[in-house]
Amino acid sequence: MLRHLPNLICVLRILLVVPTVQALTRGEYGWALALFAVAAVSDGVDGFLAKTFGWTSALGKMLDPLADKLLLVSVFLVCAWLGLVPWWVAAAAIARDLAIGLGALVFRLWFGPLHGRPSLLSKVNTGAQIVYLVAAILFAASGWPPRELLQALAIIMLLTTLSSGAGYVGHFARRAWNLPPAGR
Repeated sequence: MLRHLPNLICVLRILLVVPTVQALTRGEYGWALALFAVAAVSDGVDGFLAKTFGWTSALGKMLDPLADKLLLVSVFLVCAWLGLVPWWVAAAAIARDLAIGLGALVFRLWFGPLHGRPSLLSKVNTGAQIVYLVAAILFAASGWPPRELLQALAIIMLLTTLSSGAGYVGHFARRAWNLPPAGR
């Protein structure tokens, strides 16, 4: 039973998306921050449990990135809509995820199984996105941290987003290029 705990945590993260978005749209930024923080921490917890105890599964390999993308894309969209984050920040984060998702789909359909895991830079980027969103929601709730820090976090997040996205595009392109020609 415990081996399914990481998957249950992923499902919990997915279920937290709607109340987090609702709290944001109602202007309940403290509540939104708490829900988002729980969801963000759950990402690390499920990964730790899966790797430490060998509780990985095919379902978990699909659920974890799905839960991450649903949470981050939803919160970026709502925060941009509400003016809590600039549109260019949200657009960069969402475009990266769309490009990676589309690239993975194309690779899978045309070339075969992905056999990949998130790069270290991708994990750093996810962390930068989470830290930035926490700071933006905290600012909406309390007026802290200073705007200059938010701007610095936005730039860091943008740099990791662009670098991570380019890394994935390069990885997919290299793998496709190195595959043997069809029919041999």
